Amino acid sequence: MRLACLGAALCLAAAAAQAQTSLADRQAAAHKERAALRAQIDDLRERIEDTASSQRDASQALKASEQAISDISRRLDEFDRRRESLAASLRDLETAISGQTVELDRQREALARQLRAQYSSGLSPWTALLSGEDPQRIGRELAYLTYISKARTQALEALQRSLDKLADLQAQTDARHAELETLLAETAEQKKALEEQQDERRRTLQRIQAELQAQRGQARELKARDTRLGDLIEGLDAEIAKAEARRQAALRAEAERKAREAREAREAAERARQVREQAEQHMREAKAREDREAQARAQAEHDRAQAAERAEAERAQAEQTRQAAEARRESAESVPADGFPGLSKGLPYPVDGEAQGRFGAERPDGGVWRGIVLRAAQGTDVRAVAAGRVVYAHWLSGFGNLLIIDHGRKYLSVYAYNQSLLRQVGDVVARGDVVARVGATGGQVEPGLYFELRHEGAPINPQLWLAR
Repeated sequence: MRLACLGAALCLAAAAAQAQTSLADRQAAAHKERAALRAQIDDLRERIEDTASSQRDASQALKASEQAISDISRRLDEFDRRRESLAASLRDLETAISGQTVELDRQREALARQLRAQYSSGLSPWTALLSGEDPQRIGRELAYLTYISKARTQALEALQRSLDKLADLQAQTDARHAELETLLAETAEQKKALEEQQDERRRTLQRIQAELQAQRGQARELKARDTRLGDLIEGLDAEIAKAEARRQAALRAEAERKAREAREAREAAERARQVREQAEQHMREAKAREDREAQARAQAEHDRAQAAERAEAERAQAEQTRQAAEARRESAESVPADGFPGLSKGLPYPVDGEAQGRFGAERPDGGVWRGIVLRAAQGTDVRAVAAGRVVYAHWLSGFGNLLIIDHGRKYLSVYAYNQSLLRQVGDVVARGDVVARVGATGGQVEPGLYFELRHEGAPINPQLWLAR
């Protein structure tokens, strides 16, 4: 019996400590899992790139230039959004200044009308006193002059406040103009840096163009690239399966914890009910003894107060337990409890453009098509075809800036030749989210998006899954 009581006390203490630290522990665990996933993917990428030693020097030069262009393009987008925000703020300030100027003109006109009216009437305190007229009439005129003086003072004060507000709005406008000029200067510098990086990329492409043209005629190199991508996806499938297993285990543990907390909340509510019933019993007993003696009535009142305090403490503890459970539910990840649902036919095209190549057909430079190329203008938005998590976002030889999304149920979508990558490993994306921009990286001459779909590591025909 003693061991059972001791075990129950230890469980209650552990539940209380877990309620206080669960949010911080879950946040730390999420960051640790994301860092581990990125580290595993980076290690897999390095092992795959080590197999392409024959293209190391030229590929590294091209990789540095294209990654720099991607980073600068992302910063330019951020500058554009900031400039639009400043322009909107300036428009609001200009509207406020215009309204304040109209109000200032109205106050000045009102003051001028008062002065003209007093001047035309010829009224003043001295002329009223020296007129020799009826004292009652003189008193009325003096009262009227006092009212006019007070109204003029109020008008002057309102005019001064309007001038002060107008000066403050003008100062804010000047500060926004200065900030906008600074942002424009930074934008010009970033654009100059982007042009320099693009010039460097063109020089790099010219330097290795002859070698790339020879490689396109060699089917063996194409098969090696397909093998590298296949090895990458197989490795990612394995890592995704491990991550999914860890996530399912965490969900089961979370469900068990919630059930335990619900049970503890019910027990706390039962204890509160018992304490409340005891307090009511004390109140009834105190009422019965009230007519007999005052001392007994005071003691009953003391007992009732203590019982009420215990009941309130139990209620507060139950409320804290409920709020902690609610906070944990609200902080849950946006990933569905049973994982992403995979892909279904009728997917939207990642970009609008002419499709080149037919899945499974022979390529002009050797090998077969594993996906399709969608021709589009440089910088066009590339959108995710379905919800999922980014599992690869880096440069890969032969594919340039490459991004891969896991959609669950062993379905993957592949986006290559990108100018810039706008998402990172671990990011959760929805259908239609912009994840990259069209480019001509990886040794391509014309801009476009290389797109693949894979299931269980094997390529599938994307044109059977896409719908205009």
